[in-house]
Amino acid sequence: MTQIAPGTLQFLKKLSKNNDRDWFQGHKEEYLLALANAEGFFDSLIRVMNTHDDIETPSGKKALYRIYNDVRFSDDKTPYNPRFAGHLKRRKPQLRGGYYLWIKPGDSKLGCGFAYPDPADLKRIRVDILHNYKEWRRLLNAKPVRSYFGSMEGDQVKTAPQGFPKDHPAIDLLRYKQFWFEHPFSDKEVTSAGFLKEVNKVFRSIRPLFDYMSEVLTTDENGESVLHGRSKIPR
Repeated sequence: MTQIAPGTLQFLKKLSKNNDRDWFQGHKEEYLLALANAEGFFDSLIRVMNTHDDIETPSGKKALYRIYNDVRFSDDKTPYNPRFAGHLKRRKPQLRGGYYLWIKPGDSKLGCGFAYPDPADLKRIRVDILHNYKEWRRLLNAKPVRSYFGSMEGDQVKTAPQGFPKDHPAIDLLRYKQFWFEHPFSDKEVTSAGFLKEVNKVFRSIRPLFDYMSEVLTTDENGESVLHGRSKIPR
């Protein structure tokens, strides 16, 4: 399926208003239809993304998160999360960065980037910013990135990361702990025939930055591969 059906959003709207197990069990068939539609859409998205990237996630079923909330350690005790959301992984170790999509009435969006880089990757990224900040600004200010995402988002340290100069000309970039981008969609866009094409186009716009960061994270500061004999990023 290459299109999100209006009925899928309608089911999520009703689930948001009736977030309890009895209602859900009484509407299980409606849920399964909506789930199949979401899985089919993600299947199609993976296929089209694989025409220009290398997606490790094998199917829409594997991409989607569960709709059931884990209420054991949460203040929110509602049993369901009324959205269909999924994650497409690029093939590691050569390719870094992740793609995310949320289908949620009134709050649909896609996200991409590096939400929680591990300490070693974060340090490697910051060292690269230290020396190559002009290239970072070029990538972040590219017209498609600015058009679709505006500016980069993510948590930041208040002053400067430990071991990095406070007066560096790219201290605004060095402060980031996350390197994240989001783009919203209206309900009308989500159910339109062109939604798949648009999601693919927005994701594709971040590829130059993803490929640059993949190169950074698979090499040391001297540009030598750290993949222990593996080839670098496929071209």
